[in-house]
Amino acid sequence: KLKIMTKITIKETQNPTILKFEFEDFITQNQSFEFKNIDEAQASPLAQQLFYLPFVKTVYISGNFIAIERYSIVEWDDVKDAVAEQITSFVDKGGVIIKVEETQAKKQPITVYGETTPNPAALKFVVSRMLTRNAVEYKNIDQTASSPLAKELFKFPYVKEVFIDENYISVTKYDINDWQEITLEVRTFIKQFIENGGTVLDESLIEVATKNDITKDEAFDKLDVTSQQIINILEEYVKPAVAADGGNIAFDSYNEEDKTVKVILQGACSGCPSSTFTLKSGIENMLKSMLNDEAIKVEAVNA
Repeated sequence: KLKIMTKITIKETQNPTILKFEFEDFITQNQSFEFKNIDEAQASPLAQQLFYLPFVKTVYISGNFIAIERYSIVEWDDVKDAVAEQITSFVDKGGVIIKVEETQAKKQPITVYGETTPNPAALKFVVSRMLTRNAVEYKNIDQTASSPLAKELFKFPYVKEVFIDENYISVTKYDINDWQEITLEVRTFIKQFIENGGTVLDESLIEVATKNDITKDEAFDKLDVTSQQIINILEEYVKPAVAADGGNIAFDSYNEEDKTVKVILQGACSGCPSSTFTLKSGIENMLKSMLNDEAIKVEAVNA
């Protein structure tokens, strides 16, 4: 019988006292643990074992890694290989990293696949079930009260923005990583988060939803006829097209004097180099022909 050896990669972190020991696969599902001493580490036989090392101050277990914070009595260079070896041999002998509670709900298997968008910085992760009826955009972690999933995604250093709509999550990244380096990690994370019962969106906390549809309808009724026509065209023709690319577009205003339509770009459309072109050529031309007015211009409030 072949013995599968655990492979561990040692990675430095921004904090010189903390070192990460990464596994090839996830070792915990959607949960993160932090143990300060052997008594706190009841849930992790491995962490308890690590606390026998005199320099171990804190053990963190999350995703596919164990991170250890050391006391300053040693340097990592002197002990890191021995620690990696101890973790490897513990796991290879069948040691338990984290005791999973049997009470956890049965998993709901789902599929998640990554889809490119016209915006090279954004990728659309399509989930095999509906997630929300309200499109929600998060520009930073402080806005994520309504989405535990978005909050967790912002903990990845390369995640810049998160946009959730219907059955997909559109993630915009910083330039520090290429998609090929991180797509698998993000896709696996989203899949496991949802399968393990994590909350994608708490609809009751979405601010957009509270400005409920009644006020939307009232506002619509107060608009001039051209604005109403523009909104209807955007809803019917433009939104489905940009949604396919992981984006969203919302009507902001229409100025009758200079015939300027202002729209707000969200999701993959936001900050996309080709979105200005899409606006100008596609949406502007469509409005010109449908409203029979060549003077119409389209601008993005946030482009």
